[in-house]
Amino acid sequence: MKSYMLDLNSIQKVKGFVTAIEAFDGYFDLATGRYVIDAKSIMGIFSMDLSKPVEFRILETDDKISEVEAAIAPYMVR
Repeated sequence: MKSYMLDLNSIQKVKGFVTAIEAFDGYFDLATGRYVIDAKSIMGIFSMDLSKPVEFRILETDDKISEVEAAIAPYMVR
């Protein structure tokens, strides 16, 4: 499992992130504290506290990790 911190503090960022991650086959989660949701669920994401960075977890994917990383790069906390 690999994880990254993401900043999804606007509607546009959430929409862009979900569109980007839906292109990949696999299992991806977003977590904040003990709350974990499917990263492809836009409704789940909007139920999270997005005022702080959230943890993106790559659990399993058939795609290359580098391709997933490139897709989420605009949302990564630097």
